[in-house]
Amino acid sequence: MKRKGYSTIAKLVVMATLPWAIGQAFADNAKQEHSSTPATQYTAGGGSPLANEPMHQNVNPKAPPMTEKEFSIGKQIYFERCAGCHGVLRKGATGKPLTTDKTLAAGTDYLKVFIKYGSPAGMPNWGTSGELTDDEVDLMARYIQQEPPTPPEFGMEEMKKTWKVLIPAEKRPKKKMNNFNIDNLFSVTLRDTGEIALIDGDSKQIVNIVKTGYAVHISRLSASGRYLFVIGRDAKINMIDLWMEKPDNVAEIRVGLEARSVDTSKAKGYEDTYAIAGSYWPPQYVIMKGDTLEPLKIQATRGMTVDTQEYHPEPRVASIVANHHKPEFVVNVKETGKILMVDYSDLDNLKTTTIDAARYLHDGGWDATKRYFLVAANQSNKIAVVDTVTGKRAALVDVGKIPHPGRGANFNHPTFGPVWSTSHLGSEDISLIGTDPVKHKANAWKVVQVLKGQGGGSLFIKTHPKSKNLWVDTPFNPDAKISQSVAVYDINNLNKPAQIIDIAGCAKDLGEGAKRVVQPEYNKAGDEVWFSVWSAKDKRSAIVVVDDKTRTCKKVIADPKLITPTGKFNVYNTQHDIY
Repeated sequence: MKRKGYSTIAKLVVMATLPWAIGQAFADNAKQEHSSTPATQYTAGGGSPLANEPMHQNVNPKAPPMTEKEFSIGKQIYFERCAGCHGVLRKGATGKPLTTDKTLAAGTDYLKVFIKYGSPAGMPNWGTSGELTDDEVDLMARYIQQEPPTPPEFGMEEMKKTWKVLIPAEKRPKKKMNNFNIDNLFSVTLRDTGEIALIDGDSKQIVNIVKTGYAVHISRLSASGRYLFVIGRDAKINMIDLWMEKPDNVAEIRVGLEARSVDTSKAKGYEDTYAIAGSYWPPQYVIMKGDTLEPLKIQATRGMTVDTQEYHPEPRVASIVANHHKPEFVVNVKETGKILMVDYSDLDNLKTTTIDAARYLHDGGWDATKRYFLVAANQSNKIAVVDTVTGKRAALVDVGKIPHPGRGANFNHPTFGPVWSTSHLGSEDISLIGTDPVKHKANAWKVVQVLKGQGGGSLFIKTHPKSKNLWVDTPFNPDAKISQSVAVYDINNLNKPAQIIDIAGCAKDLGEGAKRVVQPEYNKAGDEVWFSVWSAKDKRSAIVVVDDKTRTCKKVIADPKLITPTGKFNVYNTQHDIY
């Protein structure tokens, strides 16, 4: 597929940046070149629940004046629109730093141009898109010249105040009390309602709508497959017992003010013993009891960066997985670019092995053997590979612009043997990486093939051991035809162009809406692929089920209770890391 030009690709980049090094002449060009950069697509990555948190604030006498009310409005806009990319303390992450040494030097007029018109490097055009008024653009230009407010810490005392055991372990069912096929149950995030929908994969009926934190980021299963753990962006964790007559919450806790990741212990002898969650703010992770969520051990992630070896005050925990071979959690820290192998066999004498990777770590998944964990360093355009048996870095692999694999996709390449694959936010590339250092040593930890997709803006890629299809979404592509469709490749003939399937077109009765198609997820049998058709909360959304063999629409689940469905997690596939 033909590569798109730079200007187009820049519009696809979801990460906001602010290129201070370039001059005013470039800013003038931005008025013409990026007036259509879609700001709405950035809200998914940039939103933060910290907007309403009380914070400490230092007054900067050099900054332009603001009233208390204006500052409060600026704080809310910043945490809703900007913090996800620029960081809570504005130290920079996937977006450039917005510290006052840089913003005061730039000045109000300069800042207003970039906030209003955006930039080719991915800064959204907040003003010309209509997301911010001219008054709000002026307010934000003055706000980011003030010292950044600091959210409060959140330690053991705060966690325990939020911890609730709704049904004690001894009062829960002794056996499964429902007739659902739990293995084929789907946990579906209802992003804007603070809920998940549990959907029976066999009947396609909703089993229950469960109250959770805001915008659940992921769902994970205990090693036994009985308990479902979900974590909202507001750092609230819900523990759901799938054995109940109607599966529902049995425990909950808030582990910080903003978070993304949760998992449970899976090593032999430690099944269902512990849960772990990592937070964006404060920058830390906490190990909890696996049956009650009682917090046991909190560890901070603040420290030195992997490359410049400078202290970073807010290294956020991006993703966590449980080692299958040892009692270890693999904790990936975004801003420092370091991977922490946390040995949980003795919490009183916690041992942590630190592996240097690259900034800024994000999400990733296992290879097919579940020995190697591959995680995207998405602003370094690399994939870091960790050998979880030796506890060492196996490789750093250069890939395309801003890799975003989700968990990735494993399959047996007809020429190169076992591969793991990732799509990208910043380009149309789909990178296939060899993963077998024994029988295919020459291909191991190298990009063996690059497929061309529909364009940038991809979030997820998926296949299944029983399938010959590789599915790739592009929900953040600004072209509606591309964001509402998916590309599917024949694994046995990867030189053949992808087939483009109009998934949103299968749900014709939804009416108006963005109808972004996001996250392919297989059923347990591997013969169906589920997609979310995602519109705003005041529009109708749906789940579209596609027959994997014929690549045709099989079922549309358009229940009115499915408001803003995004991530979907099949219980069996999630429990066994099948992707």
